[in-house]
Amino acid sequence: MKRLLKPSNLKRKMFFILADIFIVILSVLLAFSFRFDFLISSSYLSGMFVSGIFLIIFRIVGFNILKIYDVSWRHFSINDLLRLIYILIFSSLGLVLLTYFARGFDVIIPRSIIPMEFFISLFLIFAFRISKRVYLESFLKNSAFIPTVIIASADKAMAIVKSLRQTNSKYKPLVIIDDTYHGMKVNNIDVYSFGHLESMCANFDAAILDDTVGIQKVYEVLKRLNIADIKIVSSYSDFKTDFKEISVEDLLARHPKDLDKTTIKQFIFGKKILITGAGGSIGSEICRQCAEFGASELVLLDHSEFNLYQIAEELRAFEPKLVMQSVSNLELLEKTFELHKPDIVIHAAAYKHVPLVEDNIAEAILNNIIGTKNAIDCAIKYGVEKFVLISTDKAVRPTNVMGTTKRICELYAQNVLSGKTEVVAVRFGNVLGSSGSVIPKFKAQIEAGGPITVTHPDITRYFMLIPEACELVLQAGAIGNGGEIFILDMGEPIKIVDLAKKMCELSGKDDIKIEFSGLRPGEKLYEELLINESDAKTKYESITVASKTHYDINKLNKDIASLVLGDDKLAQLKNIVPEFDHKQN
Repeated sequence: MKRLLKPSNLKRKMFFILADIFIVILSVLLAFSFRFDFLISSSYLSGMFVSGIFLIIFRIVGFNILKIYDVSWRHFSINDLLRLIYILIFSSLGLVLLTYFARGFDVIIPRSIIPMEFFISLFLIFAFRISKRVYLESFLKNSAFIPTVIIASADKAMAIVKSLRQTNSKYKPLVIIDDTYHGMKVNNIDVYSFGHLESMCANFDAAILDDTVGIQKVYEVLKRLNIADIKIVSSYSDFKTDFKEISVEDLLARHPKDLDKTTIKQFIFGKKILITGAGGSIGSEICRQCAEFGASELVLLDHSEFNLYQIAEELRAFEPKLVMQSVSNLELLEKTFELHKPDIVIHAAAYKHVPLVEDNIAEAILNNIIGTKNAIDCAIKYGVEKFVLISTDKAVRPTNVMGTTKRICELYAQNVLSGKTEVVAVRFGNVLGSSGSVIPKFKAQIEAGGPITVTHPDITRYFMLIPEACELVLQAGAIGNGGEIFILDMGEPIKIVDLAKKMCELSGKDDIKIEFSGLRPGEKLYEELLINESDAKTKYESITVASKTHYDINKLNKDIASLVLGDDKLAQLKNIVPEFDHKQN
């Protein structure tokens, strides 16, 4: 019996087919009854029977063709209603034709019953299909509901409210905040402007936000009002809106207003693209975006088997070419360029962890500097259209070996004789949630009960979301002509201690201690994005260009060779980058 009663798609479909058959029979009976004041002559019985059979067959077949029976009862939408109306209209037009053909067989179908049957069927079919939603949204009240404010544009607020009601959520939306529709109603809920946020929400227990509303500012207001239950919309769909807990990434994220996806697509679409460091935090996101923007072929290069496997599995549908090698091996790298002949190279391969690089200087020089030099030289030799080097704010007046190696990479990119290959570099700060970054470390420390370790009370860093940083990288690459160092606008720097406090607050563990461990070797308090203020503007506010630093390429090549072969590598780094001020603490 349990197996028989267990819901399934087939059972649901059969249920609706039987219901529709019953509705057609009832609507035909009512239409004839209304036409003849409930005194139907026996001469019309055959007409009733033929009409019913015709409409049942036409509508059941039509509903199947337009997949009306595949729609969930609770998710019947306006689009589904329109498809349903189309079938009703065409079936009624078919019945008009049938009335003329039937006369030759002494079957009488009065034309006046056709519009009556149409509207009766429309009402009954539609009412039946929305009955469960009406029941859930209007009658099945949750006595333990949480009064909730929705902060989103009206169209997105409508999707949020619809999802909450359909799922019988504990969150009951009582007010919507949206400047555009202030003073109106959305789904019978009053809409107020942002100016009323604080006054309207004093008695609310929860808030649901769309990620385009200026989350940080809104969060501060909600915090003052002691609203701790805050959700962010993570995805919208026709049937369900998903929510997630607000995170520190949401609060720190800045959304550039001048992302130009058309320019990025023109740059990427139809091109063979080689991404080095393809399995890393930046490299893997570059891979995803190149796939999304229509690259004709992706060549993913990484020396880590595990990282390469992960991104390859994720992008399996795009059938990427996988190359497991180190950029420091020139012979193997040349074979890769010769085999795949990429149009564009995005060079993200690098050792980036400052303390680890301090302990492994020779390896960092080999991977970061020689690896970048090899990649650029191969790109030039094999006629790559554009080479984009991923750089870092730590290359500006560097105080550590990692930043100095990246600065030398920038110097090589700016001064190499590149022929037809346009070589550009893109410099930006920290990305939120990347491997080895401070946010995953703090999360782990909070989960362990603390303490959180911060190196210095005044240390600050720039932050940006990985997807947006990567989109700006591609955008900068698209507008580069060769020789530029593009700088991404990272917004205002964030105090790391404030970040730690915010993460404790969001976790609900305000009692976790913060300890200061002292600056690590090579670490500085403040990162910079410019060496001097003589930067140039681009047509995008989020992207500027650093002034060029000239360095004779023959001398640079000799200096790099001396760096690799010499014993005093710190002195040679200083020789190439005079502004290098090594902080060994």
